[in-house]
Amino acid sequence: MTTENPSVPELNGASLSGIFLAFCLLMSSVLLLKVPVALALFAAWFLLMLCGWMLKVPYPSLQAGLMKGIMRGMEGVLIITCVGAVVGSWIAGGIVPTVIYYGLSLVHPGTFLPIAFLACALTSLVTGTSFASVGTVGVAMMGVGAGFEIPLPYVAGAVISGAYVGDAISPLSDTTILSSSLCDVSLIDHVRSMAWVGLPAGVLVLGGFYLLGMDSAASTQAMQSAQVMLSDLDALFVISPMLLLPLLITLGLLMARKPAIPVIAIGAFLGVLCAWWVQGATPLEAAMSLYQGYSQTLEGSTIGGILSRGGIQSMLPVVVIVIFALGLGGLMESLGVIRSVGNRLSRMVKGDVSLTLITVTCGFFGSVFGGAAYVSLFTASAMTRNLYEQQDIERRVLSRNCEAGGTLSCPMIPWTSGAVFMAATTGVATLDYLPYLFYHFAFMAGCLISAMTGLAFWKGRRALNSAHSVTTSPLSQEA
Repeated sequence: MTTENPSVPELNGASLSGIFLAFCLLMSSVLLLKVPVALALFAAWFLLMLCGWMLKVPYPSLQAGLMKGIMRGMEGVLIITCVGAVVGSWIAGGIVPTVIYYGLSLVHPGTFLPIAFLACALTSLVTGTSFASVGTVGVAMMGVGAGFEIPLPYVAGAVISGAYVGDAISPLSDTTILSSSLCDVSLIDHVRSMAWVGLPAGVLVLGGFYLLGMDSAASTQAMQSAQVMLSDLDALFVISPMLLLPLLITLGLLMARKPAIPVIAIGAFLGVLCAWWVQGATPLEAAMSLYQGYSQTLEGSTIGGILSRGGIQSMLPVVVIVIFALGLGGLMESLGVIRSVGNRLSRMVKGDVSLTLITVTCGFFGSVFGGAAYVSLFTASAMTRNLYEQQDIERRVLSRNCEAGGTLSCPMIPWTSGAVFMAATTGVATLDYLPYLFYHFAFMAGCLISAMTGLAFWKGRRALNSAHSVTTSPLSQEA
């Protein structure tokens, strides 16, 4: 895949700088003036259309780019909606409360953070989806962490870090498959290349969360708080090991590589049955949990605030932001911003380290201006692929660096689909959990260390140019 497209303009430095400045001024209003992200992105659409008019880009081309960008991520939008439904019904059905109950009973607060990281990492590895991992196991881990009075940004960092282990490495993940496909690398070669950096990073991160958990957990106070929450859960829900079955069934179907959307929908339906048959809700109340989520409270208790979430309704703001962000990426492509930036970055390559940095930066560029992992993987691969061929570096290094800057950057930028979903699902703002995304930082650092030392930084063209086994996964997680 290449960035050369005669229908896309080549921007000069002044035009490119003007577009960047205008976009940065607009998006800074999100952080400085607390303007809603959706409003800023919506305004950015018209800002870029104005730029297109000034650059004499035909409006039909801009609209086509806008629609292409949106359609690129519609599967992720559907998954986000389904995850909202499953969170609402699983809380109302007592499934999430049961996981929280047993977690508080069996786990020590000092070891909770590494356990939360491992639980989400294993879930994402076997399912290939970060969104479903956070929306199921992750929500339960947030509740356990709250019960132990561990700062929620710490817990969110552990949950999201674990969820993105499988998102980036699992052969069932759509971004893993997409990255290998965009870079013309066999899926198994890409996964092996990722493992060279991902496994050491995971071990280091596990130790980091252990130290963070030991430092933050005041055992006596935490255990007292946990006991209070256990009593509150007993008062609000029927707790039973049988309520773990919907979770196990859903994860089992995802492990069997069944399509994500119907599998998550089945999980949501099982939650409705549990709310009706086990928790005593009326059929209408149980069904409404799919849309409205859970909102029941207990006087004098904090458990209601922790579990009052979920439902399709809660994901509608996320869907709006995702659509606006995807459309923005399509407009950037139509204006020639992606092509122009790629051409300029190619002149900055001085060696392996600078090439790795530029690839990761291109991934961040796609996340910032495209709002989704699909866009960032495309920008990283399209902008730098020729540079790897010129430097005689194997494409499995390119695919790994694309995942580092593309997939892993997504939950770091407040207006991307990944970040908005993670913030809405965990209840922790992006900038609050950002410092604790240990796995993301460790993986990116590992890519740079590989470039500096030459370890797992393979050079010389081999049989990777031959036919490769890129398969299509029925699973996907983020747009």
